[in-house]
Amino acid sequence: MAAHVVVLDYGSGNVRSAVRMLERVGASVELSADHRAVLSADGLFVPGVGNFHACMRGLRAVDGPRLIDLRLAGGRPVMGVCVGMQVLFDGSTEPSTGGQEDGLGEWPGVVVRLAAAVVPHMGWSTVKAAAGSRLFAGVENERFYFVHSYAAPRWMLEPEGSMVVMAPKVSWAEHGSSFVAAVENGPLVATQFHPEKSGDAGARLLENWVASL
Repeated sequence: MAAHVVVLDYGSGNVRSAVRMLERVGASVELSADHRAVLSADGLFVPGVGNFHACMRGLRAVDGPRLIDLRLAGGRPVMGVCVGMQVLFDGSTEPSTGGQEDGLGEWPGVVVRLAAAVVPHMGWSTVKAAAGSRLFAGVENERFYFVHSYAAPRWMLEPEGSMVVMAPKVSWAEHGSSFVAAVENGPLVATQFHPEKSGDAGARLLENWVASL
């Protein structure tokens, strides 16, 4: 039986490419913000496009922070993508005309503007997968598609700096400096790049996630 994935519908841009790619890799997909559907799904996919603080306001409007917390408390898988990854940190230095919003605080630290000569980072970059990564199995050191101006700097989740007993698996990419490209932390995984726009490599990564549900 196909794993059932809910793509969280909270007004974050065009999510149809995510729905199509998840269906391509064998998931049964529903675009919804219905609380019962979100909590009962095998996997919750949290997209994110645009401004960090606008995304947080959209999430709060559909009770997203509480729903994500409830899923993770029960060991239920959640995957965040692009700004859907950034909101899992404590906050962001990104400016906002609508006011600053706190992140979900699942991981420590604040997302910052990329330290690069050219921003945004737009295009294909190689990701150095964490040792033993299940998410990147078969696509280690492949290129994935990025569109972003902010990211979590590498040092924020360096294993030697972590106070967590079971440190998350962290994968890296480079644009000006090293930044967090993906995190695997028990039921919670996230990518700064867009797997749904990353061709066969992105499909394999999402297939790995769906197979784990």
